Amino acid sequence: MFILTLVDVSAISAGLFITGAIFILLIFSLLSLGVLRMFQLKVRAGWYSFAGAVVSGAAFAVILNQWFL
Repeated sequence: MFILTLVDVSAISAGLFITGAIFILLIFSLLSLGVLRMFQLKVRAGWYSFAGAVVSGAAFAVILNQWFL
């Protein structure tokens, strides 16, 4: 059984929140677009979308490491 507790998020800066929101929207949009393209049998466009999601994830990790850690 899980115990739910409150988490204080008031220490998160606005820049970190906005950066995280933008990259999460970008990464998951590219992943879903890749899946959609694969179902449409546009394999090359699907792989490009998957690659874009991976590159965006790597860029997100670099930006977090440089600016926020």
